[in-house]
Amino acid sequence: MRYQISGKQIDIGEALQTHVKSELGDVLNKYAGRPTDANVIFSRSAHEFVCEATIHLSTGLTAQAKAHDHEIYAAFDQCKDKLDKQLRRYKRRLKDHHRDRAEPVELFGGSSYILASKEQAEDAEPESLQPMIIAEMEAQIPSLSVGEAVMQMELAGAPVLVFRNEGKEGVNVVYRRDDGNIGWIDP
Repeated sequence: MRYQISGKQIDIGEALQTHVKSELGDVLNKYAGRPTDANVIFSRSAHEFVCEATIHLSTGLTAQAKAHDHEIYAAFDQCKDKLDKQLRRYKRRLKDHHRDRAEPVELFGGSSYILASKEQAEDAEPESLQPMIIAEMEAQIPSLSVGEAVMQMELAGAPVLVFRNEGKEGVNVVYRRDDGNIGWIDP
C-alpha cells in the first residue's frame, strides 16, 4: 500500500502523517482487500482546513471523499468516515451481487476536451459554429457492467460516468438525474 500525504501551501507534520496512515490503514484493512494507493491532500480554505482523499482499489474502482473543519484532524476524521461509508457500501454491493471480479477493470483510451465558455457580447456574431478547444487530455474509459458503473459513479461522487458496457461492448453513460435517480444511456 502506497500513501501520498501532502499539503497545499501548509506544512504537514510527521504526527499527522502517522495518524492518517494508521487510521486510513484500519479502514482499508476492514473493507478493501487489496488497495493499491491512497492520496490525501490537506489545504486551507479561509479559516477552515480541507481534506481530500482518493483511494484506488486493485479492482480498478476509485473511492473519493472531501471534508472540511476548523481543525485539521477533525477534517481528516470526517473524510475518513465518508470513505468508510463508501467502502462499506461497495463491499455490501459486491456481496449482494455475488460477483467478485478476479481481474482488474480493463481501461480504454479516449480523448477529453475542454471547450472555451461563451464570453462574447450578445449582439456579436460568432466567427464559426465550432467551439474553441482550450485543452485536450487523455481519458480512461473503464470496461464495467452497468451495476459496477453506477457503483463507481457513486464512489467517485461524480454526476456522470462514461463506460464501456461489458455485456454489449458498446460505450454507455450513467448519470445522476435531478430527481435523485440514476439514468442510463445505452445507444
